[in-house]
Amino acid sequence: MATVKQEELPLVLVRRPPNFHFPFKDRLQTHFRLLDPLDSDPPESTHSFFSRHAASVHVLLCVNPTPVTRGLLSLLPFLQLIVGSSTGVDHIDLQECRRRSIAVTNAGKAFSPDVADLAVGLLIDVLRRVSAGCQYVRAGLWAQNGEFPLGFKLGGKRVGIVGLGSIGAEIAKRLEPFGCSISYNSRRKKPSVPFPWFKNVYDLAVNNDVLIVCCTLTEESRHIISKDVMTALGKEGVIINVGRGALIDEKELVQLLVRGELCGAGLDVF
Repeated sequence: MATVKQEELPLVLVRRPPNFHFPFKDRLQTHFRLLDPLDSDPPESTHSFFSRHAASVHVLLCVNPTPVTRGLLSLLPFLQLIVGSSTGVDHIDLQECRRRSIAVTNAGKAFSPDVADLAVGLLIDVLRRVSAGCQYVRAGLWAQNGEFPLGFKLGGKRVGIVGLGSIGAEIAKRLEPFGCSISYNSRRKKPSVPFPWFKNVYDLAVNNDVLIVCCTLTEESRHIISKDVMTALGKEGVIINVGRGALIDEKELVQLLVRGELCGAGLDVF
């Protein structure tokens, strides 16, 4: 079997955060010639590195939600494809990509089951106060203040899912066996889904004990979980966010938690 020389492999430019471990790099290098500014020796700025290789780069691999701005794209005049390793693409300037006819891919449904597992895990943790109880004991407060307050059971909870896409559907599938009552909010009602649909998030909050946020971040969905929505959820309400941090008005979330006007929150993102 003939071997392909490294310089003959297709060229791929890598965009990643400095502290990100690149676990699949070795596998990619058997098929592609990777250009990574963080591996440059001597160290070189991203701007300088991209400019130096601009003429030969047609594909950009964006690892994690690292910003791909219009300014960065301007350094790559021959770019044809951006490969995103995450499900969301809000970190990529899609308007500029459309203008230049640059194709953009994402991870699709690859991570949906894992994110759904995490969402359910966070919900159980908040309701049963697993992490909070652990911190209470480790701080020596059991001996000082007495037993830690009991948590709440998951069974029978009314759970509203904000964004019933592939992740939301996987979350619903996991919560049904617990005996949870599921409803959802999305841009449109889904004819094939048996759960009640609410046209707006406020009404979803009024009719549920828990909100699980897993929708896409856009300008329209930024702070979709507002103070009014969280207040409507009530003092016993719980919010789980496995979408993007900016979907929630976090300053208001903190204030409501501190004042005891919201029971708890499980946040995978900030």
